[in-house]
Amino acid sequence: MACAQDGSAWVKDLHSQLRLLAGSRTGSVLMGGVEIQMEPGWKTYWRMPGDAGVPPSFDWSGSTNVASAKVLYPSPVRMSEPAAETVGYKHSVLFPVEVVPKDPSRPVALALSMEFGVCREICIPAEAKFSLALSPGAMDGAPSAEILAALDKVPRPKASRHIDDPQVTRSMAFLEGGTPHLVVVARFPRGDGGADLFIEAPDGLYVPMARRMPEAGSGGEARLEADAAGGLVRFEVDLSRTGNAAELRGKTLRLTLVSDAGAAESDWTIP
Repeated sequence: MACAQDGSAWVKDLHSQLRLLAGSRTGSVLMGGVEIQMEPGWKTYWRMPGDAGVPPSFDWSGSTNVASAKVLYPSPVRMSEPAAETVGYKHSVLFPVEVVPKDPSRPVALALSMEFGVCREICIPAEAKFSLALSPGAMDGAPSAEILAALDKVPRPKASRHIDDPQVTRSMAFLEGGTPHLVVVARFPRGDGGADLFIEAPDGLYVPMARRMPEAGSGGEARLEADAAGGLVRFEVDLSRTGNAAELRGKTLRLTLVSDAGAAESDWTIP
């Protein structure tokens, strides 16, 4: 088993390689990471892969002295494919992992069985298995630069959001009639370069990819809001082809806003 300082050995397949990393300790929480590097032109997927794709699956059940292992997802990007739009990562990604030991005074033995997809024109399901020992004493000190950089890319919830992170200013659901749709207006204080919105629904419900509209302030109240706040972007989701618009009523959606300057997430319960 690899030691914490070295991380695990790289696990390689035809188009990618992966490893487990050790980071630091904050109180009783040990910070690790799962790193994926891909060949040029290849990509992998976010927890919500979009219109197609395979989300990663992390199984820590073989670990020892682990109460929980929470995988954090850095901001993804929208990726256009011939038949679909997907959400994920190109080139490489490092998923930070928060590990809570059952007994903080004892070492942790991580064992990860992971399933994921790597794609170019077609998606190839892949598997990898790792092991890594985390010694609480050996992990004292600051996190590695790589893990810190990955943590900074994780969309922040409202409780820890930075003042210049993007945030939702208005959200509206139109579930009746022949053109059901969702509208989300968000403010990007540091500019809207790369601005995008990804929506996740519970209970296996599918929500199509949001579309960025040409202008957020196209008349009326929206224009006044845009003039006052600046940096607003309007997104719309066409629900007319899904046939499940009515099923979204009362459901809580997770909204993830990303941009070149920061990312944030929030919940929206549709009335």
